[in-house]
Amino acid sequence: MISFKQLPIEAKAAVAAGVVFFSMMLSRSYLAEKLDFRTRRWLLRLQMALFANTLMLMGSLHVWRSTVTTFTRSSAASSFCFMLWKIAVFMFLALAHSSFFTLLFLVAEEPYFFSLAAYTCLGAYIILIFFLFTLGSVEQAYKFLAGRGAKAGTGNKNRTALKPVLAVLLTVVLTVTGLLNASQPPTVNSVEIPVHKLPSAMNNLKVVLLSDIHLGPTVGKTKLAMIVRMVKALKPDITVIVGDLSDAEAKIIRPAVEPLGELDSPLGTYFVTGNHEYYTSDVSNWFELLKSFNIQPLHNENVKIVSPKSTSDWFCLAGVDDIEADVLRYSGHGMDLKKALRGCSSEHAIVLLAHQPIAAKWALQERPDINLILSGHTHGGQIFPLNAGAYLLNPFFVGLYQVGQNTFVYVSPGTMYYGIPMRLGSRAEITEIILRSP
Repeated sequence: MISFKQLPIEAKAAVAAGVVFFSMMLSRSYLAEKLDFRTRRWLLRLQMALFANTLMLMGSLHVWRSTVTTFTRSSAASSFCFMLWKIAVFMFLALAHSSFFTLLFLVAEEPYFFSLAAYTCLGAYIILIFFLFTLGSVEQAYKFLAGRGAKAGTGNKNRTALKPVLAVLLTVVLTVTGLLNASQPPTVNSVEIPVHKLPSAMNNLKVVLLSDIHLGPTVGKTKLAMIVRMVKALKPDITVIVGDLSDAEAKIIRPAVEPLGELDSPLGTYFVTGNHEYYTSDVSNWFELLKSFNIQPLHNENVKIVSPKSTSDWFCLAGVDDIEADVLRYSGHGMDLKKALRGCSSEHAIVLLAHQPIAAKWALQERPDINLILSGHTHGGQIFPLNAGAYLLNPFFVGLYQVGQNTFVYVSPGTMYYGIPMRLGSRAEITEIILRSP
């Protein structure tokens, strides 16, 4: 039987990831009741950071072998430039690995430069891994199709060296492009949506949709203030925030949240939780903070949005907790559609706020009379090559979908970004939704 010491380092990393994952499940199941709230919160975040790093270790080993070890037998291996290259690759990998720990130690009113650098390296790391894998697969396919008539020679060595060089160049170009794209203000996308049974007195009602701002290591007060200014310029009747507002505890990041107090939509500003609110394990404090800014959380509940023109004309605006609360066994929280829609009948239009598109799908299976669901979560994939995974994992990816005759789902690509300050194949968005009565 092979001992642990005899296993390849990639296998050891996989075992370590499995151990961390098992400890996460164990602590959720058996330690949740025995640990105080703050300890449980820190343990969960530390476990998630360790789990991500043990998984990344396998990729990092591949990056090192492809970009450093491959060239150790070349004539340039003893040069000063190659030594600098080795240091650069090591620092790049170290920064990428450290990104997950910035959530624990480096969150403030404005992002630290270290956090921005670490998450930029994480984004570049994902892109580089993709190209190394893709180019390696192309190389293997070429060898298979062309055969191996001749032994490895200079041509093969050149192709081996070309693969990492090309992967690095493509990564640099896409990283710079992604950083520039994400640094731009969110685009304002105006969408007209017909809402069945919306009173004629409420025709042209304007709803501004925000989602996935992710205040934390790489998004701070300056960016939030910019978003608030853009929202106020649109003069919405209602503003809704459909989850993932923050990745940090309310107390720590409170100064960065202050611009939200300037939102003054006449029919109110409303909020529902996203999965990242539950990762912070600080939802109650977030609810209290948002209420102090006149933002009403919809915690599996609803409100009547009454027309300013007539008190008899109204529609039901409901919100559900994010489904991650059930996965994390977050006490007192979890998607409860029946509770959220209590008092909302099909005689009036129903608009539901649900962070994840999968929650929107489940809601429509249970209550097909919902007329409009507003979601986020997918980020439009945020960066290449994650776009494909986000598309495949969500029943609604981004933009407007019609489900049946009288129901629509709109999925925001996100108003900012999560962690990685990059956008590739997606664009940050503030959505201006004009509700039309039939």
